[in-house]
Amino acid sequence: MQKPNLIIFGAPGSGKGTRSAVLAEILEIPQIATGDIFRSNIKNMTPLGVKVKSYMDKGELVPDETVVEMVSERLSHPDCKNGFILDGFPRTLSQAEALDKILKGLGKPISAVINLVISDEEIVRRVSGRLVCPTCQATYHKTMNPPKNPDICDKCATPLASRPDDAPETVLKRLEVFKSSTLPILKHYEAMGVVEMVPSEISSAGLKADMEALVKRLGFKAAK
Repeated sequence: MQKPNLIIFGAPGSGKGTRSAVLAEILEIPQIATGDIFRSNIKNMTPLGVKVKSYMDKGELVPDETVVEMVSERLSHPDCKNGFILDGFPRTLSQAEALDKILKGLGKPISAVINLVISDEEIVRRVSGRLVCPTCQATYHKTMNPPKNPDICDKCATPLASRPDDAPETVLKRLEVFKSSTLPILKHYEAMGVVEMVPSEISSAGLKADMEALVKRLGFKAAK
């Protein structure tokens, strides 16, 4: 039986991280996000972490080859032997092609790319409604997860704020960039026949039930 080697794909605000975390729990496989890999390597001052920090300290983008190297190293860990979920990678076609080579070498082909389908209007609604506590970094949403007291953090009573890049006009610009850079990636995986279209909205059954149904539809077995 093929292992659940998954990529979760979707625009900013589509809910990739939330769904990845639930899938990881159901299947008992690691959720691998590039941001987490960066932080771990930098914290432990690994050779790759030192390299990444040098780019970030200069305000430069980390080159594809360095990102790919870090992901490759992470996929070789023992906890990936029964599968994995890649969240936020690949971001470019060159990264996707490099990933193909890595996985072929590891004998871990991608079994499914979960593409979260969502309208631009819904993304703008979700992202522009976000509120963040500048003190403790707790996050809220004006309608989906509001604080108990309007615009005040439940945890530390600090006034909440919106991020400048969450403004509706900025979100739309980010969406255009996402579409132009990531559409070729989706076509790449569609040609491989591994794309599974999944609504971004949570059904009345709830998120966990939706993800359990997806696991069953993909032909995998829940760990428990």
